Amino acid sequence: MDKQLKKIVVIGPESTGKSTLTQLLAQHYKTEWCAEYAREYLTIHGTAYTFEDLLTIAKGQVALEERHTLSTVNRLPSTESKDLSVVNDPRSTVNGQRLTVNGQRSTASSPLLFIDTDMYVMKVWCEYVFGKCHPYIYEQIAQRKYDLYLLCNIDLPWVRDELREYPDEGPRKELYGIYKEILQNQPVPWVDISGNYDERLQKAIAAVDAML
Repeated sequence: MDKQLKKIVVIGPESTGKSTLTQLLAQHYKTEWCAEYAREYLTIHGTAYTFEDLLTIAKGQVALEERHTLSTVNRLPSTESKDLSVVNDPRSTVNGQRLTVNGQRSTASSPLLFIDTDMYVMKVWCEYVFGKCHPYIYEQIAQRKYDLYLLCNIDLPWVRDELREYPDEGPRKELYGIYKEILQNQPVPWVDISGNYDERLQKAIAAVDAML
């Protein structure tokens, strides 16, 4: 595998624009993005998930990331169609206005992969809901390497979604604090992403460019 691959993870509480930001960044840099496997899983199997379901989701997320990692490094033809999928994603429309970016291929020698969710998210999810976490998730946190984290702040209004669970301000603040503490106590650089959708995108691009 090409060791020059740069992986950027977008994390944070629900309804903070993670998926939209991940896709817009991939479109901007003309590269791959890895979706959140949990959304697909819960849409198919329902929202009455168990502790064991979270292990299945974690393994699915890792497998999905690995496929996109290989695709990005090998420059597979699927990259171009994946870039443009944000155009048709309803979450890329905010207050009736569609968000767009001017796609540009990165001038860096390293390929980029943008990832919506990693094992820190699965750890928080397990511990917040069930008070415990699968050893597999801890093992993956120790093994998997990333180059930058983008932490989405909770200053966006919560948007109702059939898969979302925490509309109240209290849990949102608590979960954001948990993510922030995790990032403060790990070695990978991270940036807090706040503001409206366009401001978030510009801050994220600046952070990625600074990393490159």
